[in-house]
Formats: sequence, C-alpha cells, structure tokens
Amino acid sequence: MDTRDFTTRFTVGQAPDAVFAAICNVRGWWSADITGSADRVGDRFVHRVRDLHRCEIAIKQMVPGSKIVWTVLDNHFSFTHDATEWTGTDIVFEITKAGGQTELRFTHLGLVPAYECYDVCSDGWSTYIASLRDLVATGNGRPYAGEARTASEQALMGQTPTDPAQA
Repeated sequence: MDTRDFTTRFTVGQAPDAVFAAICNVRGWWSADITGSADRVGDRFVHRVRDLHRCEIAIKQMVPGSKIVWTVLDNHFSFTHDATEWTGTDIVFEITKAGGQTELRFTHLGLVPAYECYDVCSDGWSTYIASLRDLVATGNGRPYAGEARTASEQALMGQTPTDPAQA
C-alpha cells in the first residue's frame, strides 16, 4: 500500500455485519445503474456514468463483517489521456470494531495523486463513501441515478453546479 493511495473512513453505531451488507448493496450507495452483483467472491459488476466512466469490477475477497476487496478488471475514462487508469487497481473496504462503534476504512489502492483522474475520482469516492455511511446509518444512501452528484461530475457533464454546497 502506497501512503498516497486514496483513503477515507467513517464511523457508525451499527454492527460490522450491517456495514458489510451495505457495501455489497452497491446500487444503494454508489450507482442505481450498476449491472451485475457484488454479493460473493467471483461476482462481477459494471459501473457506468454516461460516456464519462465505465468500469468492470470483480469481487476478489470477502471476510464477513471484516473486509471486502474488489479488483478493477477494465476501466474507461473519456476525460483522461490514459482511459485505463483504474485497470488493475484494488478497492479495499476494511471494517473494524472500535468500542461501541464500527469503523470503515476505504482505500483505492493505486489511485494516487499522479493519476490524471485523481481529483475527480477522490471527489467522487468522498461523495459515494458518504452515501455508503448514510445507507448504513439511516437505511438510505444517495447513489448516482443519472444526475451529476458532485461538482466534478457537473463540470464533466458540462453543467453548472446547482447546489452551492457542491460548488
């Protein structure tokens, strides 16, 4: 693991199993348009945001209530010189119990500041991991559903920010 890999974390009052289940519900926190499944090792799913981003992800490892690792099999960005920047990277969800709380540490191994997509992707991951936290804490995530959710998505889609909090 490179110390520059994108990492974020959150803490919730729910049990580790609830966090684990929510991660597997990728349509509930990342994108309503995901095809495929993310329930067991070997499952594959495709995430797509218009013509801007498409990636195919495989579930590489699952330790119930503790850890999930995805690997990016294929990636295409329309907004970077190297459209395949994510290909071969791993996305790691580590769940730990801390007192009466559960912590999720999310790391996209290989997503480093040298990547052209880093700013857009770290903005996206921050938004969607917050959506995952909401899904765990309240039962309702805020996944991508065809409309730009982040300022970066709005800029790439040629839109002006409509929510001042996202500007």
